[in-house]
Amino acid sequence: MITLHGFAASNYYNIVKYVLLYKELPFEERLVYGGGEEWLAISPVGKIPAVTTADGQHLSETTVICDYLEEVYPERPLYPEKPGARASVRQIMKVSELYLELSSRRLIAYAFSGKPAPEAAKADARHVTRRGIGAMQRLCRFGPFIAGADMTMADIYVHYANAVVNSIGSRQLDWDILAEIPGMKEWNREMRDTDIARAIEADRQANEPEFTAYITNYLANNTSPGK
Repeated sequence: MITLHGFAASNYYNIVKYVLLYKELPFEERLVYGGGEEWLAISPVGKIPAVTTADGQHLSETTVICDYLEEVYPERPLYPEKPGARASVRQIMKVSELYLELSSRRLIAYAFSGKPAPEAAKADARHVTRRGIGAMQRLCRFGPFIAGADMTMADIYVHYANAVVNSIGSRQLDWDILAEIPGMKEWNREMRDTDIARAIEADRQANEPEFTAYITNYLANNTSPGK
């Protein structure tokens, strides 16, 4: 059986969890926030999530894990057959991560500390985010799924990237970022209302108090948490 290591408050963890549930694969969850040699033996740079495969191999990095699951368990595919279409799906995922999710993530310490982000940090986040908005306006199809007629890995990836954009970026910048991309908020609501997303959200809410205490302690002691 597959073991998913990490914590439910992580959007990257929830991407992998959604893929596992979508593909109807049996798996168990192991709560871990990172740290220690035992963890580094599973996730070499200490990042979350990681999985231990059914044959005992340890894998980390969300896209690596998801691509492995797609290759080993091709039933209910999440990538199109044609190479060009697959590349388009990956392009949407990468733009969302680099220009929307990560620009919001850089403000996360201010969100948890309660301190306002410096104007220079906000200006940089706005600049990068505007580039992402323009790209997503050009790339997203919402027909009805984000890359077209079929559900793909991009739907899962962008939905959970948007969680960080909404909870961190939009609040810190006082900017409804997703509203800048026509169709994005409506699509995001549809994704949020799927049975799988509802189950994952319930687990995230249950984990949130413990995670908040963990990250608050991290910020107070300036030690490095898992991602």
